[in-house]
Amino acid sequence: MIYIIKFLYSTFILPPGIFILVLIFICFKIHKFNSKFLKPLILFTFIFYAFSIPLVTDSIISSLERQYSPPRNPSADVIIMLGGGATLDTPNLDFKGHLSGYSSNRLLTVLQLYKKLNVPIIISGGKVFKSSGTESKIAENILLSIGVPKSNIIIDDRSINTTENAKYTSELLQKYGFKKPILVTSAFHMPRALLQFKKFKVTVTPYPTDYQTDIRKSFGTNDLIPSGDSLSKLSLGIKEYIGIFASKVY
Repeated sequence: MIYIIKFLYSTFILPPGIFILVLIFICFKIHKFNSKFLKPLILFTFIFYAFSIPLVTDSIISSLERQYSPPRNPSADVIIMLGGGATLDTPNLDFKGHLSGYSSNRLLTVLQLYKKLNVPIIISGGKVFKSSGTESKIAENILLSIGVPKSNIIIDDRSINTTENAKYTSELLQKYGFKKPILVTSAFHMPRALLQFKKFKVTVTPYPTDYQTDIRKSFGTNDLIPSGDSLSKLSLGIKEYIGIFASKVY
């Protein structure tokens, strides 16, 4: 019974489900008046529904995530991690600030690679907004707190976007003489990140992580249920494709 209640609540009361129900209700209401707005509203409702379900949005985000795969036997002389958001003043153990979910997943993969390769780590990410934390410094604090030596951590705390990630990281690679970098970022972000690194003539081994959906997607009834998570994936996908287009044009 509890699962049925949870299903009804999450599907029909929480956004975006409640908005879709309201739109359907309005369609039925104006149908009585043979309004010229009925067909456009029905079309809008269908499109809104389609872009609110995993069946559609998982396909969009997956089209980005499938472009690169982690190498089975990675080798590198340095690990590069790109930041993906951080809070400013949230309490941590001995410092303030937390990494976003995207950044945290990236950092976890960096730690796994560090344990395997035992090479220095470059963390690229600055203070993007006045209200956000400096991503590289927060990540550095986390690494130090779990025993990674400070001598193995290099930070770029100036970058506020992917272009600057590539620019300032390329300068650090030249400064320290690294020749074989491995790049860690979210799988959906990797295509755009590689385009930016290519602009600065930096060749990296891509190591995507932080996957938002399965590689081999199997259909389930939940794929037809509207969810806020689907809208978030839609936003991510659109942002990345716009960024990829902009990277190719400029």
